Amino acid sequence: MTYRTHALKALTAIGALVLMAGCGSGSTGGTSTGGTGGNAGAPVHGGNLVFAAVQDAQSMNATTVFDNNSIWIFEQIFQPLYTVTNDGKGEMPWLATGYKVSANKKVYTFTLRPGVKFSNGKPMTSADVKFSIDQNRKATKGWAYLDTAIKSVQDPTPGTVVINLKYPWAPILADLSLFANGIVPNNYGGQTEAQFYTHPIGTGPFKWDSWHKGSALKLVRNPFYWQAGKPYLSSITWADVPNDNTRELELKGGQAQIDQTPAWSTVASLKSTPKVQMDLFNSTQTNYLAFNELRKPFQDVHVRKAISLAIDRKALVKAVLFGNGKPANSLFPPQVPFYDPSTPGYQFNLAQAKQQMAQSSVPHGFSTTMLIGAGNSDYLTIATIVQAELKPLGIKVNIQQLDPNTANADEQSLKYDMTLTLWTMDIPDPDELATFAVDPASGARSFFTAYNDPLVVKDTHAAEKTLNTTTRQQLYNVVQTKAAQDAFMAFLYYSPYPYAATTNVHGFYVTPLGNMHMENVWLSK
Repeated sequence: MTYRTHALKALTAIGALVLMAGCGSGSTGGTSTGGTGGNAGAPVHGGNLVFAAVQDAQSMNATTVFDNNSIWIFEQIFQPLYTVTNDGKGEMPWLATGYKVSANKKVYTFTLRPGVKFSNGKPMTSADVKFSIDQNRKATKGWAYLDTAIKSVQDPTPGTVVINLKYPWAPILADLSLFANGIVPNNYGGQTEAQFYTHPIGTGPFKWDSWHKGSALKLVRNPFYWQAGKPYLSSITWADVPNDNTRELELKGGQAQIDQTPAWSTVASLKSTPKVQMDLFNSTQTNYLAFNELRKPFQDVHVRKAISLAIDRKALVKAVLFGNGKPANSLFPPQVPFYDPSTPGYQFNLAQAKQQMAQSSVPHGFSTTMLIGAGNSDYLTIATIVQAELKPLGIKVNIQQLDPNTANADEQSLKYDMTLTLWTMDIPDPDELATFAVDPASGARSFFTAYNDPLVVKDTHAAEKTLNTTTRQQLYNVVQTKAAQDAFMAFLYYSPYPYAATTNVHGFYVTPLGNMHMENVWLSK
């Protein structure tokens, strides 16, 4: 694609993004593709928005963090060269305006957007871009695996960046849109990495203010933001409110303006609650039951298959989501390119589950523990249902509820037997999820399960290096099918993103990847 064509698409896409944010549908039911606050008039500046979140952020270091709450917060501080389109299936220029690519598809020359400044007022240059991408590339934990195709990054002029690839790489633009490739100042502005991330600086619409861990993190308006007139809000505070009931009470009482992930049992009532808007946004979210293969008896594929076959996913969708979702068949969610609807993911069949247990190393059952975050009523419902469903197999499940931040850390350290987990895409390409989920050397140890299947790993990486979409589909079909057969996780269900907001919130929109362009959000008086 030529630079000129891509630059034109950039201007069109940015215009569409601004228009969509300002003219959301105001949907209060079903699956929303619009956003909050339709027909509210022209945006106004000012206001301090409180976002009641299900857990505190874990870290502001974009190159090493895994939890969504951290990611969605620091995406307001750091921005990449490209970002995801509103439908979640493509990329559009962001801090870059376009690129040229060599005939051998191994050299990409990007033109940077002129006039972009960091929140301290200093101009962003190609030296900052080179440093930022290089930092992610050499990270020992985290997202460096997405930059493995990059041979070198050059900064020949302040407004030009050249990325040299080792080989043609299908998801290069998608990978560059990842939050971990967000741009920070060269050399961290003269600080150490640890010092920098205690009060980070970026080009995003908001800048650092304060973080009282376990309580609240606050960002304030970046006066140097490159989109003229934005952001509208003076500040955003992410409050750590793990209890579903407390978040709802704060929303209704006006202490918070957005409730992240209200309990599904409350969605119907919130739709009819005065001064509350309930949205279900299209999503790439998939919920899983993960098995730690470092602990017995989960190395045994028959045990994993038995558990997966014993779970009635249709019953989960009804009991947990109140019908707002569908059973999962694949590691990939349907919103992701190369999803295979014919993937034979295990569905409920108790007779087959008992057959698998009979073939296992523990035919008479065993005792185990399921780790979940405390305060999450939906997770407790899932855990309770699964606990009952595994009893006929002789499996006794103890439910362990820990503070969500502790539970998250224990999952990443593989200090669990079974745990409930979920995934939302961060880039519009399956590369991120596939490698994260099935490559034990990726930095995430196969979704923190220690799963290792050589064929799945091989085809995952082969799919990255082919530019032919038909071949990529064939490779990803193998990955999805084999991963499902190995039952390294029980694929539970796909669901939308539920968000409740007060009716004076306007322009709030969540992409299928979970991205939130908070620069477009404003509060009416």
